[in-house]
Amino acid sequence: MIVEYDGTNYAGWQRQANALAVQQVIEEALSRLTGAQVTIHGASRTDAGVHALGQSFHFDTESRIPGEKFSYALNTLLPPDIRIRASRVAEPDFHARFSTKGKRYRYLFYDDRHAGALNRLTHAHSIYPLDDRLMQAEANALVGTHDFAAFAASGSVVKDTVRTIWRADVTRQGHDVQLIVEGNGFLYNMVRIIAGTLRDIGSGKLAPGALRRAIETGDRLDLGVTAPAHGLTLMEVFYKDKE
Repeated sequence: MIVEYDGTNYAGWQRQANALAVQQVIEEALSRLTGAQVTIHGASRTDAGVHALGQSFHFDTESRIPGEKFSYALNTLLPPDIRIRASRVAEPDFHARFSTKGKRYRYLFYDDRHAGALNRLTHAHSIYPLDDRLMQAEANALVGTHDFAAFAASGSVVKDTVRTIWRADVTRQGHDVQLIVEGNGFLYNMVRIIAGTLRDIGSGKLAPGALRRAIETGDRLDLGVTAPAHGLTLMEVFYKDKE
């Protein structure tokens, strides 16, 4: 299944003991729909406040509901801030998380003297003008295969911090500044750290070259602050090689 959600009212994707998560809401709806306990497996564990247009998940079921009809049936049981965009029967060896080949993320900034009202849940506000051309020039340093150890949040525990970034594009439309990042994998908070660093460079708070220096040194202190969660959206999960 492909699911879209507004993460504002949820403590992230993953089910938690003391807070409401997107996974819990979908599992409870699926269990009601199928009449059996259902556990779903998501492609990405998005944080509290992070949105998704193309999160994916899978589950096993003995239900006779046709795969392509699950989306219609399930949407009648879900709240309006969670919507199943598509559903189908997967191959027996498919796994929403372990079969992934890569992901696309989007981060949105709004640079104006005053924060917006209509975009307050989807854009991070910058009171300072952002130099999107400089941000793009800096983002180019991300493309390729690098050790991104400096780009992981404190407390992140992974053995391998090498990732490949295929695309890092910064574009502007009016006061909206958009960052699109695609890669074969991302460390915990990696995209938000990239976005926050680019914002600090684009606003003149941080000297250019920070991303390249951090890749070389592996030092988190070379980077800017972590951007707020609500500006981030998981756009798509890839299950085929980019080529």
